[in-house]
Amino acid sequence: MSDKTFIDTNVLIYAHDADSGAKQARAKGILLDLWADRCGVLSTQVLQEFYVNVTRKIAQPLPKPTARLILASYALWCAVITSAELDLAFRIEDEARIGFWDALIVASAVRSGAARILSEDLNNKQIIAGLRIENPFL
Repeated sequence: MSDKTFIDTNVLIYAHDADSGAKQARAKGILLDLWADRCGVLSTQVLQEFYVNVTRKIAQPLPKPTARLILASYALWCAVITSAELDLAFRIEDEARIGFWDALIVASAVRSGAARILSEDLNNKQIIAGLRIENPFL
């Protein structure tokens, strides 16, 4: 079984949002562990959502150059979304009855070979397309 862990956008955002309190500490710890174990993965979708949110939507937005440096460092973890992931996302959307953007996260995680997804947006302990969903903030 794979030891890869797919990180959803909220984990990355909390790690860099000074106003997220205990969630920031938890998210930072998760990311440090994944760096050390070399088993973190994410998608271009996650990086795009991260950039928009941390530069525009959090209470203390990050300067764009800072956000861009963070994004560049996580690009090493990036699984590129192709038409194959889109097709898989459409199937997951229908079968799991989840929204398209969440289905695209799951499809990207499947294609990257991840065993689990860390996300606050999906249902904890749910299995979707063979992947275990875990909410690390519960």
